[in-house]
Amino acid sequence: MALYAQDVYQALDELRAITSMGLEFANNEYERKRYTRLRSIAARLFAKLEERPVEQVAKEFHYDNWLHVSPLSGAEAAVFQDDRLLLMKRSDTVLWAVPGGLCEVGETLAETAQRELWEEVGVRGRVIQLLGIFDSRLCHSHTKAQLFHVIFQTELVSGSPAPSAEALDVQFFAEDNLPELAAGHAMRVPLLFKLVRGEISPPYFDVP
Repeated sequence: MALYAQDVYQALDELRAITSMGLEFANNEYERKRYTRLRSIAARLFAKLEERPVEQVAKEFHYDNWLHVSPLSGAEAAVFQDDRLLLMKRSDTVLWAVPGGLCEVGETLAETAQRELWEEVGVRGRVIQLLGIFDSRLCHSHTKAQLFHVIFQTELVSGSPAPSAEALDVQFFAEDNLPELAAGHAMRVPLLFKLVRGEISPPYFDVP
């Protein structure tokens, strides 16, 4: 495949992902119409690239079939300071969690962790090392689809942690004084302390 064509495929995949996310969280019919139109444009370009019927590609874009044949992936930023872990009180569940979220098309897992840290608690960070990869089924996360939680140890670069639209509160917690944790974090958070101390060699992964 020519490099130019690969670049176009990746760009169209990003557009497809953006429109799918936009339609999922659209607040009104006007937003839905704009995202639907953008998805149609991306489908037409994709069809042109592959010399396929537009109707066929549009149907694939509409149903996002690829989402249902492979697990999703998300990344989290574990920030430690004086043996305490940075946690945010999520606005949706009112429970505490490590900053993180779903990966976006076009970014690496490490970039996702750094972006989510900035968007959710307002600080810039730099990924230091991979701490672990956790299967949502095995750590009992409440997700609608199987999800791999990829957690990176991240150091603060600039800014001070602060609440946001997604975080009602932000604090550092010691291992022996943890708050009520969100689903899945009750298993992952204690392991993060052990991984950072070297009691368990990182990265953690679920043994077959």
